[in-house]
Amino acid sequence: MNHPPSRLTRRRFFLKSAGVTLALPTLDSLLPGVLGSGLAIGADRAKAGSPTRLVGIGNLLGFYQPELFPKTPGPDYEVTRLLKPLAEHRQDFTLYSGLDHGVKGGHFAVHSFFTGVLSMDAKGMPEGNISVDQRAAETVGGATRFPSLTVGSEDGIHGGCQMCWTRSGTRVPPIPGPAELFRKLFINESASNLNKAKDHFSLKGSILDSVAGDARSLERRIDKADREKLDEYFTSVREVEKQLELSRQWVEVPKPKPPFTEPKNTNMVDDLPMLYDLMALALQTDSTRIATLEIGGDFEARYFDIKKGYHTLSHHGQLKENIDALLVLEDYQMQQFARFLGKLKSISDGDGTLLDHTMVLFGSGMANANAHTNKNLPIILAGGGFQHGSYEALPQEGLNRKPLCNLYLSMLQRFGVEIDRFGTSTGTLV
Repeated sequence: MNHPPSRLTRRRFFLKSAGVTLALPTLDSLLPGVLGSGLAIGADRAKAGSPTRLVGIGNLLGFYQPELFPKTPGPDYEVTRLLKPLAEHRQDFTLYSGLDHGVKGGHFAVHSFFTGVLSMDAKGMPEGNISVDQRAAETVGGATRFPSLTVGSEDGIHGGCQMCWTRSGTRVPPIPGPAELFRKLFINESASNLNKAKDHFSLKGSILDSVAGDARSLERRIDKADREKLDEYFTSVREVEKQLELSRQWVEVPKPKPPFTEPKNTNMVDDLPMLYDLMALALQTDSTRIATLEIGGDFEARYFDIKKGYHTLSHHGQLKENIDALLVLEDYQMQQFARFLGKLKSISDGDGTLLDHTMVLFGSGMANANAHTNKNLPIILAGGGFQHGSYEALPQEGLNRKPLCNLYLSMLQRFGVEIDRFGTSTGTLV
């Protein structure tokens, strides 16, 4: 069946079939025009290289600081327990201590992690309590299908992380799970297209199977380097399909309407690798250039066969058995973050890798959950073309103290936002 080409934004390539739109990574050997019945190619190709991306990842309860922050600052810092999973990426990230927003409120102040501003203080700020991801998204316009993607869970104490906020002070609700995120990325939204997709897929059906004919046609028209890139991408999509057991299940479930409700039968622990993989696919295909991930209260200890809950363990009371159990959960989060960085590093993107062109912020709006403090937040910045490889221990007090929003301002400027202030910033940091 022939499918008319759709109008595309620059650098966008698609395979289309039976209610499915499969965005492709940039294939440099293709020329402007239309090739094949289901492939459309944007005529206005990017001339300035790969775009800059921004990813923000935050959890609800922070990290146990004695096992996170080294004793020695600089490039020769020792590898602490929580940094061990990131050891192979040592030159790709910077660890910061001493950064925060100068706010108080414990769990409630976690909501200011990406904004620097408490909701109650938003009216007194020039841009309210808009979050760094949404400030960047305002400049994207129609360059990508999704100006931003907010992913994560609503569960948790005091409503979860609640990291992403619009200029008007409205919270951006997260896409609650991998199945919903996959449908958002790959299934057309209309009811008729959903029905077409449902009729097309057999029990063992696949998005890749639906576009196989056009994919083969495309492979004959590109060079060896692009064929390898395409094969790498298709392999990633197939792996995600296998993990989600895609068949009738994901095409039969109706797409949720915003605001998104809490996901049913979702397990954030088991879903975390898939969510990271889908975020990488979204960036790789330029479906979005901005993504955030909230690791909320449904990241539960019971999935590790630990009897006490995550929140309870974070209030460890300095008891070794509680700290040991808490570190199991935090180790896993670090392992999956390291895996995500490795995934981005493995994907070629223009003159570098996807990680080279993606700023990845990882941390929490909670510093010490045991004491309910929001001072000296755990912050890691990876990728994005910055110079990395060190531990920066910044002053926590006095005239030389730097607010976390200084780092956000640096990131926004690197993203291309022409501003000289964000939140409570006093200047740039890097």
